[in-house]
Amino acid sequence: MKSTTVPLYKETKRLILRHLEPYDYENWSQAFSSMRPPQSEWDETSWTLSELTKAKFKEKLRKELKRRAADSAYELSVFRKDDGMLIGHVAIDGIIRGNFQNGVLGYRIFNNFWGEGYATEACAAAMQLAFKELKLHRVEAFIEPDNKPSLKVAKKIKLRKEGLSIRRVFFKKKWIDLSVFAATSEDYGIKYKFPLK
Repeated sequence: MKSTTVPLYKETKRLILRHLEPYDYENWSQAFSSMRPPQSEWDETSWTLSELTKAKFKEKLRKELKRRAADSAYELSVFRKDDGMLIGHVAIDGIIRGNFQNGVLGYRIFNNFWGEGYATEACAAAMQLAFKELKLHRVEAFIEPDNKPSLKVAKKIKLRKEGLSIRRVFFKKKWIDLSVFAATSEDYGIKYKFPLK
């Protein structure tokens, strides 16, 4: 697949998934400064004002655009339809083309919006974009084995558990294991045509 800077966009019943734009600065700053204290070891706290400058926001936009142009990663911010509030993001990252045609699903919903099913709704939409728009054949997700909410999301969006990746990531000064989940386009009823033209 050729590299692209064409924006991805997806609407669901309650959400809009799209790339950040320059006019999103205030919404972005508000979202990252108003979270509750961390609710789990994987959660983050609110960012400081020095991390939320317009200059840093513009740099973030440049980096996202560069990764899209390189066809290596696509980050989508998640907005609620009813009030336009930024509530998190999803990403298809680590894209490998050639004979693999796969990527890695990641997501984060800010902790003041937990418990509403937004993660499942956003991740399901991201999987559709991965297979239909990005033309990937396989999408993986790596989840800490004790992260019950993320394990539920994986199950709800029809990812199958494929095993345990031993000492997969260095986190908080130690190597930790991650459960491997995945789905292919066929699992979503999308026939894959290879090679791409």
